Amino acid sequence: MSTSYDVIILGAGPAGYVAAIRCAQLGMKTACVDDWTDEKGKPALGGTCLNVGCIPSKALLESSELYAQSQSQLAEHGIDAGQVKLDLAAMMARKNKIVKELTGGVASLLKSNGVEWIQGRGYLLPDRKVEVTRSDDSKHTLQGKNVILATGSRPMDLPHMAQDHDMIVNSTGALDFDSVPQRLGVIGAGVIGLELGSVWKRLGSEVVIIEAQERFLSMADEQLGSASLKVFR
Repeated sequence: MSTSYDVIILGAGPAGYVAAIRCAQLGMKTACVDDWTDEKGKPALGGTCLNVGCIPSKALLESSELYAQSQSQLAEHGIDAGQVKLDLAAMMARKNKIVKELTGGVASLLKSNGVEWIQGRGYLLPDRKVEVTRSDDSKHTLQGKNVILATGSRPMDLPHMAQDHDMIVNSTGALDFDSVPQRLGVIGAGVIGLELGSVWKRLGSEVVIIEAQERFLSMADEQLGSASLKVFR
């Protein structure tokens, strides 16, 4: 592993890995530092979006929509699908396969463009230095002419409502239930809350959305939020 780079990028999500690839294409010696690991403890690229965000949620949205259509929307088209059963384990396996393929694709893109993928947690030091702590707790210091921070975000815990990974989970846990909850309360009528609420509603949950803001889908255009509320109701 080299110790000096034109660009060091902290984070390998959609901002970080795209920036890394472009910097390398422009002829800069580039390193991308990321400490994400999958459920088996193996390093994985793509950050929240590819691993526990946009990609798995879209996979489940597609699968749950097909299931919902088979339950109630095909008969009017003259299609009798008989008794349709839900195989949640198979649905989750498909979701996990899609995630694995896409994160593996990002690794191939970094390699083919000459980006050095450094597995570990980066800590920004003065003078554009980055200290990287590996999984074995060994530390390495890198020097960059430029440093890009693309560290993303994570779900926020609520006071007096700690996750127990059973009855109370965050968005990551809600992507990986092993059975359909009978009732599900979703705190937050944002994009993530509405996506996951939609998935489990289609699969049979009684879903209640709880939102502190005065507007539904408050980060979106007001007309879009109002129209969305009618659809969800």
